[in-house]
Amino acid sequence: MSEPQSKKRNMSSLDQLKGLTTVVADTGDFEAMEQFKPTDATTNPSLILAAANQKKYAHLIDKAVEWGKKSASTLLDQVEEAFDMTCVLFGKEILNIIPGRVSTEVDARYSFHKEASVNKAKKLIGLYERLGVSKERILIKLASTWEGIQAAKELEEKHGIHCNLTLLFSFVQAMACADAGVTLISPFVGRILDWYLANTDKKGYKPKEDPGVVSVTRIYNYYKKYDYKTVVMGASFRNVDEIRELAGCDLLTISPKLLEELENSNEPVQKVLSVESAKKCDIEKMTLDEAGFRYLLNEDQMATEKLSDGIRKFAADARKLRKLLEEKIQE
Repeated sequence: MSEPQSKKRNMSSLDQLKGLTTVVADTGDFEAMEQFKPTDATTNPSLILAAANQKKYAHLIDKAVEWGKKSASTLLDQVEEAFDMTCVLFGKEILNIIPGRVSTEVDARYSFHKEASVNKAKKLIGLYERLGVSKERILIKLASTWEGIQAAKELEEKHGIHCNLTLLFSFVQAMACADAGVTLISPFVGRILDWYLANTDKKGYKPKEDPGVVSVTRIYNYYKKYDYKTVVMGASFRNVDEIRELAGCDLLTISPKLLEELENSNEPVQKVLSVESAKKCDIEKMTLDEAGFRYLLNEDQMATEKLSDGIRKFAADARKLRKLLEEKIQE
């Protein structure tokens, strides 16, 4: 056995993956980030809510509540200020651990309101800068609705604010994001699989045939074939086989449970996606206007249902976080 092969066999699957793909932690848990040492991290209202309910993060909630109280006069506005600061404080703590960037999400309530999304993104960046964090280390997360994508286009072009388009389930959403010149997209692998398992007769897939894996592979190949600057970050994984099938993707955001599984494995991880192979793909270049986007998205039942479901769930967890903050403010 050659020395490189021997060395690779002794490396964990996680370390092998890191040699092929930028690994991102899909968590709000700082301890997990310190353990697995990802380059970047991503948060959302659900992850922050889970972290906010843990005693070890109470000091961040207290700090956000204090900010809310001094920044506004009405309870409603105090809660809103505290909510924004909670997201930013968690982001700042994460940036103390990781070398790269953190994604911070715009409220799901604004998923269909371009101007409100732009204004909220600018406010979040302003709060980060107030805490001494450069906007270059932040990705603003927006839902991949038409309005969210157009908000990202404005933020990227006019304000130099980099964006991560989330809740992305279809090729049509990915096309619109590339045309808008957004920095990064987060196609959801596992949630696509969930839908097919729940809505078809098929109850299992081989890793390479997993519909989430197939979707991200198609998007990656399209982007690389036509030299789009937007990068692809596979997200929402259900098992390590999905991750292995996307090795070579620009980035993969992975939960602590699956990061641990990869760390405890020495199975070889092979490069599956590459620019070289993408260039050889037979994929037609397409363009979209708003009407075309809305029609094609509507034609995709899975993507339409998962997008709306994802927005509802993020909004519900944001309401729970606001309720927690409201109670703290009133104590």
